[in-house]
Amino acid sequence: MSDNETRPLNEAGDAAVEAELKGVPEDMIERPDHAAELEQLRENLEAAKQDVLYAKAETQNVRRRLEKDIADARAYAATGFARDILSVADNLARALETIPAELREDDKFKNLVTGLDATGREIEKVFASHGIVRIAAKGLPLDPHQHQAMIEMPSADAEPGTVLSELQAGYMIKDRLLRPAMVAVAKKPD
Repeated sequence: MSDNETRPLNEAGDAAVEAELKGVPEDMIERPDHAAELEQLRENLEAAKQDVLYAKAETQNVRRRLEKDIADARAYAATGFARDILSVADNLARALETIPAELREDDKFKNLVTGLDATGREIEKVFASHGIVRIAAKGLPLDPHQHQAMIEMPSADAEPGTVLSELQAGYMIKDRLLRPAMVAVAKKPD
């Protein structure tokens, strides 16, 4: 091994640097010709580390999005069917409302009315088990996220913008609107 190979980077031969390098393996000593190459390797390593971190973060984000999409698909899978069955529930409710009191007490129709009532309760139970709930409307302020104002009616008793009556029930499925409640809203009397 020649003197030039063990000589430190300082061409002046600084005694403190030479003393510090004694005992260090020669391949560990940075040489001027390897310094640029070593720096380039360090930069490449740092860039590769950053790329790996970004790739991990992106993979984690994709996984989270997929998990959310799967959970939403499970939670809201019945949405289309629920919208379709709402018209059946509406028709049953209208049929029950139109039965006169005297027919409800008539022995010939009592079992029919009881069966229709039981069917209505069963539909409500099935709706509840799937997270489908009726939207409250009557007497509340109009909420454009849940109510659809169909008509305005002059009213001295209610504040303007208050729901006076419900023309068609609205429903939510979990936290999403399934169908808005169609309502009549109060306005100032003329």
